[in-house]
Amino acid sequence: MFDSIKTSDPNIYNLILSEQERQRHGMELIASENYQSAAVLEAQSSVFANKYSEGTPGRRYYGGQENTDQIEQLAIDRAKSLFHSDHANVQPLSWAAANICAYNAMMNPGDTIMGMDLSHGGHLTHGNPMTLSSKIYNFVTYKTNLVDGSIDYDALAATAKEVRPTVLLAGFSAYPRELDYAKFAQIAKDVGAYAYADMAHISGFIAAGLLSNPLDHGFHAMMTTTHKSLRGPRGAMILSKGVVSNPLKAPERTMENLPTLIDRSVFPGVQGGPHMQTIAAIAVALKEAGSDAFREYAKQSLLNAKAMADEFLSLGYHLVTGGTDNHMIVLDFYHGTNLTDFDGTKAEKALDHIGISTSKSTIPDDPNPPFRPSGLRIGTPAMTTRWVKETDMRQIVQLMHEAFVHASDLDYLTGLQHRVMEMSMKFPVPSL
Repeated sequence: MFDSIKTSDPNIYNLILSEQERQRHGMELIASENYQSAAVLEAQSSVFANKYSEGTPGRRYYGGQENTDQIEQLAIDRAKSLFHSDHANVQPLSWAAANICAYNAMMNPGDTIMGMDLSHGGHLTHGNPMTLSSKIYNFVTYKTNLVDGSIDYDALAATAKEVRPTVLLAGFSAYPRELDYAKFAQIAKDVGAYAYADMAHISGFIAAGLLSNPLDHGFHAMMTTTHKSLRGPRGAMILSKGVVSNPLKAPERTMENLPTLIDRSVFPGVQGGPHMQTIAAIAVALKEAGSDAFREYAKQSLLNAKAMADEFLSLGYHLVTGGTDNHMIVLDFYHGTNLTDFDGTKAEKALDHIGISTSKSTIPDDPNPPFRPSGLRIGTPAMTTRWVKETDMRQIVQLMHEAFVHASDLDYLTGLQHRVMEMSMKFPVPSL
């Protein structure tokens, strides 16, 4: 493997080998990361990377599309089946791009979107002022209860009635609880808004039937990445209700026309040609996600998250919302911990030193700056792919705890690194 690049570009070759070793010997606990199967990797590196395919299946702007049309249609059909949608667009290049495409489909510049506040678990594209979308649309954010992390749906409804958003957005990047999608959908209906769900983190669990599907509760559209819990390539999808018509003709902005408006928003509205090798890999991943084996994997990932949460709580740590309903846990070092002068950045660096990858995170109304936030986000999908079970997850928490306690002792951390490596090698990375 990699014989050609070994000869043509030794620098890149050596970095690839180094990354392979890092993944083999370490532990991935970043909530947004996972391992792809060998089949997904093969599809992503296929000759479809050579093909330009502007448009949609059957309506392309270039010739030679007999194979690309079939590949993309397979991905579309599999996505529709898994997520109970009338339509699927598998071309968005990223989560952020999918969100912008979905906004653009039904909104004019200056229209209002209601989304979750970033520090309370939302995403940058839900209204952070640094993003392009915040310069185009008017964002109004909602927050969680600072005591228990719940959402006050009565207060959310009151705000929605006041601002009358075009889109009410349910979704998150660092929120460990399940949302009440029926309540979101009803609030949207009451104010005449479109109900959108950003399910980038939990789409794998929705596909497995383990977490609620917003489309089953009256939502109009759902955006998601195709990696994270879905274990596909780095891409995204927009799934929606409605009727597909001719994307060459601009329809009225109605719910029935939403699929066509989404297709037109993706291309030519926001993007050019899709990455067909990625779409091929998405198709493979979606087939895998429909299997019994994937459902068992998704179930184990949720069990592992609860085991980690329980272990952290037993050690005296404070968790945002007090626990988890999904694959992620957010540690809060600002409240209720015996560690002094500690934050998410220090925690992340200590864990990096011992070979455990995590990501620093804000906590609700975080008093610390963004690059020194008070929280640490942890996720179980990647390690569960290596078939780590609950007992193993509890051991990993103990290793993390030791790293936090001895964060300033480099010799101790080096010893922990050897223990992490020893444990990691018991759980091989698929496809490596």
